[in-house]
Amino acid sequence: MQPTVTAISSSATHDFSKTVRAAITLRTGTGVEGDAHRGETVRHRSRVARDPSAPNLRQVHLIHSELFTRLAAAGHQVRPGDLGENVTTRGVELLDLPTGTQLLLGADALIEITGLRNPCRQIDAFQPGLLKEVVSRDAAGELIRLAGVMAVVLADGVVRPGDPIEVRLPAEPHHRLIPV
Repeated sequence: MQPTVTAISSSATHDFSKTVRAAITLRTGTGVEGDAHRGETVRHRSRVARDPSAPNLRQVHLIHSELFTRLAAAGHQVRPGDLGENVTTRGVELLDLPTGTQLLLGADALIEITGLRNPCRQIDAFQPGLLKEVVSRDAAGELIRLAGVMAVVLADGVVRPGDPIEVRLPAEPHHRLIPV
């Protein structure tokens, strides 16, 4: 199956969910044009409070649409943009990609995966019980985070639903994703 963009979303305000759009424009080094999280330095409120000069490693948030199917089986109705992602994908195992993987979205937009999204309690305000569905522990007691990945923009481009995704793995050794 060809990896594909299934939906794109953005929001000019710091709301939990984002509005589904017909297209978004990614800007090198800053993120999604018109999105509240766009910038060279951190824009997520909790991170700004800690260090407003820190680099923004969370310019673009991606979630695999396969997560929505899993959540539906647990009784949750989640649609693209609901969890605050900018890009919803199908056919690419986002959570299994190593740090530094590049994704070409459509013809021109190039992003680099920086790490995992670490969901917070706000997710339970959106739908009670959802946090335990996207954060759990494995047999060894390690946290498993399912709420998508974060990326930075390496090259400008317009992204639309239906655009193909090309996965470009970094040179080995590969490093597993950690929260950013």
